[in-house]
Amino acid sequence: MAERSRTAGKARKQPSRFLRLLYVRWLRRSTIALLHALLWTSAFVLALELRMGGFTRELERASLKTLALVVVLRLGMFAAAGLFDGLWRYSGILELERIVLATTASTLLAMIPALRFGVPPSVLLEEWLASIVAIGGARMVFRELYERHRAERRRTPTLVIGANDTGESLIRDLHRMRGAPWEVVGFLDERPTMQGNHVHGVPVLGPPNEEALRRAIATHRIGQVIFAAPVASGEQTRQLVQQCRTAGVPVKVLPSLAERIATHGPDAVRDVQIEDLLGRAPVELNLSQVAASFQNLVVLITGAAGSIGSELARQTLRFGPRKLLLFDHNENALFFIEHELREQCLAGVLEPLLGDITDEQRVGWVFEHFRPDIVLHAAAHKHVFMMEANPREAARNNVFGTKLLAETADAVGTGAFVLVSTDKAVKPTSVMGASKRVCEMVIQHIARRSKTRFAAVRFGNVLGSNGSVVPLFRAQIASGGPVTVTHPSATRYFMTIPEAAQLVLQAAALGGTGKIFLLDMGRPVKILELARDLIVLSGLRPEVDIGVSFSGLQPGEKLYEELLSDDEIAGERPHPKIMVACIEPPSEEDFEQGMDLLADAIGRSDERELRRALSFLVPEARIAMQGDPLPPPRSSGARATRPARRDAWPGTETRVSRFEHPADLFGSGGDE
Repeated sequence: MAERSRTAGKARKQPSRFLRLLYVRWLRRSTIALLHALLWTSAFVLALELRMGGFTRELERASLKTLALVVVLRLGMFAAAGLFDGLWRYSGILELERIVLATTASTLLAMIPALRFGVPPSVLLEEWLASIVAIGGARMVFRELYERHRAERRRTPTLVIGANDTGESLIRDLHRMRGAPWEVVGFLDERPTMQGNHVHGVPVLGPPNEEALRRAIATHRIGQVIFAAPVASGEQTRQLVQQCRTAGVPVKVLPSLAERIATHGPDAVRDVQIEDLLGRAPVELNLSQVAASFQNLVVLITGAAGSIGSELARQTLRFGPRKLLLFDHNENALFFIEHELREQCLAGVLEPLLGDITDEQRVGWVFEHFRPDIVLHAAAHKHVFMMEANPREAARNNVFGTKLLAETADAVGTGAFVLVSTDKAVKPTSVMGASKRVCEMVIQHIARRSKTRFAAVRFGNVLGSNGSVVPLFRAQIASGGPVTVTHPSATRYFMTIPEAAQLVLQAAALGGTGKIFLLDMGRPVKILELARDLIVLSGLRPEVDIGVSFSGLQPGEKLYEELLSDDEIAGERPHPKIMVACIEPPSEEDFEQGMDLLADAIGRSDERELRRALSFLVPEARIAMQGDPLPPPRSSGARATRPARRDAWPGTETRVSRFEHPADLFGSGGDE
């Protein structure tokens, strides 16, 4: 019985629902028909006004008859064409064609009766045109308003951190962009003068701190935060990014104008990268000085297919060299960098050169044939652990490859020779570091008697370079972890690849010879913090989603790096981010003796003697045989003469570094 009553109830509801739908449809069609009738009436009155001066007494009755006829015919034609049924938000060309056909047909049908009524055909023709414009225009305007409203509803409310030039350019780009994906609802800026102001109508809500960010996210329902770089220190950026991720708000970075040359507007916005958390300020080059040093000259870059070398090539092309020689022993990598750069320069500028920097015949031919004006020497074996296992190749390639290049450059009269060095050359504990310190000595030695301007540029780790910790950490995160760190207290100096390359070019443009330039590396970064930041940027939680383990220092690795040894003094600063290190080179006799010892050890593949030779050249080095304990550091202050026997080497002396952080040498110029 209950089942029968429920069935009967449903049967009663279905007709009522059907009738309700019919009523809604009839009401909608009637409303649209009435709107059309009003538009046709307005079009007829306008045409009559233009042609006859309005409703004259003579034509009043005829005009009303004609108007009524036109409206009735139009209603019938539009109903037959289904023009009262379609949704205006989907109006397009096909619907406009039906409007023209229905309007034309109804006008032709009304033409003969209108003539009999005494209404001129010109009135109907003008009414026909006005009706098409009014009906079609009304639908297009409605569609445009609907699309704009829908786009605004789809736009993500966005908060921009930094009301600077970069942030302002984003607002302008979004205003010009049809269907922009975001709507900037506010700025956060640390400058007190900006508080309460507006940028293109967008308010500055407060300073970029945790409280202001939390309030903005809650008040404006922020769906995305964009950092208009550079706006904050690395630590401040890290805290804000962490807060946004905790609140579930995506974080993006809008690069500076210099980084957006290849892209336009909002397309340049990218995810936050580990480089952004360093808080490194962009490098400001002395463009005129650098351009004058490279324009219309022949530039040779060794190691041109590597991380630093390839970026040096990209940056050098900006200054219009006459010819850019890309020298590398890696065939595949050389092919790819040449292919990349080929599209960015004129034909004949690039010259890929496959070869080894220790090949005397090949190097000699390159210098004799192309006569380079500038040499940027970035080729080197650089992996500490690998070079500890292969010390002969480290010394042969790094030291004697540099020596061959420098001597050849001197012989052909090259204008400038710049060695890319490393902070691992300071009080080295590895064969690689000691070999790079000897490379610095080589160019100082040759600079004493050469007309070529020799210089070395010393800096620390480069983020994202081949074999650096960042790609390694990312691979470990992608595989599920754990991320392996050598030591909880291990620190390193870091730069971005473009920053390092730009400062190398700036150093190459500076005057003087035999100088060793130090790049401002900022404050040292804890490797453990770097690993945790990468885990967070991957959308995961350190120690929860991805673990962190400690492997211990590898042979030759340091707990921390330095930029100056005990006997090196900070000198002038020809550029805000470049400082000259006052380093007394070894005597001619000591240098020649050490190089003879090193060459002899390489020739005999005697690792123990090779390490002794490097220690003779670099007394402050701590280079022990693998498995042996590290000897105490030696001072370069009292350089010993060559021993009579190979087992009688100079004594040792301990020194204490004068600086807690070498970044202190740059004062406020260092980025914290």
